[in-house]
Amino acid sequence: MINFLQTILPIIIYILLIILLIIGIILGVRSIQTLNKVDKVVDDVNDKVQSLNGFFNLIDFTTDKIVSITDRVVEGVSGLIGHIFKRRHVKSDEEEE
Repeated sequence: MINFLQTILPIIIYILLIILLIIGIILGVRSIQTLNKVDKVVDDVNDKVQSLNGFFNLIDFTTDKIVSITDRVVEGVSGLIGHIFKRRHVKSDEEEE
């Protein structure tokens, strides 16, 4: 009985290891195929984003110009209002003297 187990158990273990190795190889090949597909999708998305860069640069340039113009308008209006209140303040100081 012991001789039987000493000869059969290593054979069973070797067969199981061979099956495990084959399963590992199959999973490795499938994961490589999946990663290649994912890489193609990422490249496609990257190409599409690159094609939109010009459009985004145009929007960025336009918003920068609009912000610049509105800043100038706000500075002008606030300067005008400040100048008006400064005159009133100066006139009231002159009237007190």
